[in-house]
Amino acid sequence: MEAFLISTGAVALAEIGDKTQLLAFILAAKFRRPLPIVAGVFVATLANHALAGALGAWIAALVRPEILRWILGVSFMGMAAWTLIPDKFEADDVKLTRLGVFGATLVAFFLAEMGDKTQIATVALAAQYQAFFAIVAGTTTGMMVANVPAVYLGERIARRMPVRLVQTIAAVIFAMLGIATLLGAGARFGF
Repeated sequence: MEAFLISTGAVALAEIGDKTQLLAFILAAKFRRPLPIVAGVFVATLANHALAGALGAWIAALVRPEILRWILGVSFMGMAAWTLIPDKFEADDVKLTRLGVFGATLVAFFLAEMGDKTQIATVALAAQYQAFFAIVAGTTTGMMVANVPAVYLGERIARRMPVRLVQTIAAVIFAMLGIATLLGAGARFGF
């Protein structure tokens, strides 16, 4: 349960102001059909984070625990810094309309999430907790927590949300995970 809750919270906060959340705003404004957009976000995120979770589990199986601890600790610290850098997304980047609303959302979200900070966080969390299903469920839930309101409430949220504050909170959480990992918080997981 801890892995699920931490991954949900970390990804939900990291997603605020992220390029995929900006993509959700753009798709909602362009198509004005929230249900297929939300379904596309869910399927794309689940597929993307399942791959990331599998990569994290594979890395954990290959790397010695004491080395993995340092890799993860430094990775979380890097995620903290990366979270403070605002993402930009151009509306012209969404040119997949011939696939329909669901298809355009699925492809655009899957591709936008490749190498994104929430995908990298999924890899690191899966490697740290070695709980594939809990992490993938948690990170996918975190993405949905951040993106469903973006799809349904769009501009009203964007104008009122203190994105910089939320990014700072997410950065602090990643930094705390990094410090805790470096100090041996993952010892019960073998590293």
